[in-house]
Amino acid sequence: MTRFPLEVRSCPNLFEELAMADVAFVLTTIAVFALVALVAKGVTKL
Repeated sequence: MTRFPLEVRSCPNLFEELAMADVAFVLTTIAVFALVALVAKGVTKL
């Protein structure tokens, strides 16, 4: 059985921080796609 490196064991909040980073990434991706959709909708009205 392999153990986590010392850096990971010394930071107990690492997994929570990684989860928050994942949530931020997903929200940013959704926001970008929504912005692209609005721009595309605006371009078609020209």
